[in-house]
This record gives sequence, structure tokens and C-alpha cells, in this order.
Amino acid sequence: MTDLPERPTLPRQAYDERQPLIVFDGVCVFCSGFVQLILRLDREKRFRFATAQSPLGEALFRRHGLPTDDYDSNLAIIDGAAFTKLDSFVAVMAALGWPWRAAKALLILPRPLRDWLYDRVARNRYALFGRKGSCEIPSAELRERLIG
Repeated sequence: MTDLPERPTLPRQAYDERQPLIVFDGVCVFCSGFVQLILRLDREKRFRFATAQSPLGEALFRRHGLPTDDYDSNLAIIDGAAFTKLDSFVAVMAALGWPWRAAKALLILPRPLRDWLYDRVARNRYALFGRKGSCEIPSAELRERLIG
């Protein structure tokens, strides 16, 4: 009998998987800016957020095969499907509806090129945009949608 790898368990305070979730690097200025953008654009308040540094964020990164020692990717879970790298951005924008759905045009780029572009920005994000000493105190709007 072969042992199957255990699927990482989520913390007790898990999230409602029917709601889209964005897991992001909480100390990255660029990543936090993306979350602020989504807060403004998501008029229906469907998206929930978790920092990658939180127990839920780390568990979800492990569950989807992402490293938990370096948060070079974000993770979006929409309708049960997980998206990373540039595909995560495209999926989030598409879920917001028109005109943001036009971001799907990025999918015409071959995946290796999309991943290469994303990786260049991700690896240099702290140098380009800055890094916070720790996860910042979230705004009231983000606090009501932040989980984990």
C-alpha cells in the first residue's frame, strides 16, 4: 500500500469557499496596493482577503503547492479553482466584470512568457515598490473582509 501525501488542513477559522479569496504578501507594498484596488473595484464585496503570513494563508499556500518561506506569488481561489502568478490577476479582474474582464486579453501570451514576466516583477517587488516592516493595520473596510 502506498502512502498518499496528506492534504494540509486549514485552521479552524476557515473561510466560506463560495466567496472568492485573495491570499497576498502582507508586507509587500505592491501586493497591498493590489488589495486596495480590489477593495475599490469590488462593489458587491464578494472578495475576501488573507495575508500569506497568516495561518490560513500559509495553509492555503501549502495546499496549493506554493512555498511558505517566500511569497513570490499571490493566490486567488475563485469558484473552487486556484490561480497563481499572472493568471491570478487575470482571474480576479475577470470576476469583477466589465470593463475589468478585458484583462483576459493577457491570456493570449503563452504561459511561459506570462510566468516569466510575473516572476521578474515578483522577485524585484520589494526593491521596486518597497516593503513594510510588518503587516499593516488594515483599514476598517479591509478588516471586515480579512480572514485567517
